[in-house]
Amino acid sequence: MNIPVVYEDEWLVVVNKPSGLLTIPTPKNERRTLTSILNDDLLERGFLYRLHPCHRLDRETSGLIIYAKGKAVQKKMAELFKGKEIKKTYLAFVRGAPKEARAEIKFPIEGMQALTKYQLIKKINGFSIVKVNPITGRTNQLRIHFKQIGHPILGESKYAFRRDFSVKAKRLCLHAEDLEFIHPVTKQYLKLHADLPEDLKELLKKYD
Repeated sequence: MNIPVVYEDEWLVVVNKPSGLLTIPTPKNERRTLTSILNDDLLERGFLYRLHPCHRLDRETSGLIIYAKGKAVQKKMAELFKGKEIKKTYLAFVRGAPKEARAEIKFPIEGMQALTKYQLIKKINGFSIVKVNPITGRTNQLRIHFKQIGHPILGESKYAFRRDFSVKAKRLCLHAEDLEFIHPVTKQYLKLHADLPEDLKELLKKYD
C-alpha cells in the first residue's frame, strides 16, 4: 500500500495516513495497521530498525502522523507531546455552522480537562469547514467536542446518528493537516503539511 512520506530524517518519519487504517491494533488484534504496513516494508527492504508511533489518529481520520526510528526518539517525542510543544491543526467538516467564527470548546472529557480551539473557514450548503487546534489530547476529543456544541463532524457514527445528517459522508470528515514542532534531536523548527485528500475534495465539489 502506498503511504506517502511527508518528512524523513535519521530519527523521524512523518507520513500521510489514508482514511480506513488503524494506527496500531485494537484489543481485537488486527494484523493490518499503518504501523504493521510501514514496518513490514522496512523488513522487506532489509532495514533493521523499527518505526514506533508517537501519537495516533482514528481509523477514519486521515493526515499527518509522526513515527520515531527507535524507542529513544519516541520517548523524546512523548515529552514534547506531554509538554504541549507540538501544534496540531486539523480540518473538519461539521454539520451546520457554529455561531462564533473563532472560539474555544472547554467541556471536560471523562472528568479530565479538555480544550479545543477552532476557526470557521467557510460555510457550505448544510455544513461548514473549520480549522481546529486540539490543545489537550483526550481520546476522540474533537469528535466529542463538536458533538457537544451541536455541530458533529460529518460522517460521525459513534457520537451521532448518521440519519441526523442532511449531508451524507462515507467516512468521518476529519483530516490532520499541519504539524509544527521543534525537532527533539536537531532542534530545527519543522512545519509539515498534508493536503486535503481526494475523497474530501470530491465531497466539497458536490456541495459547494
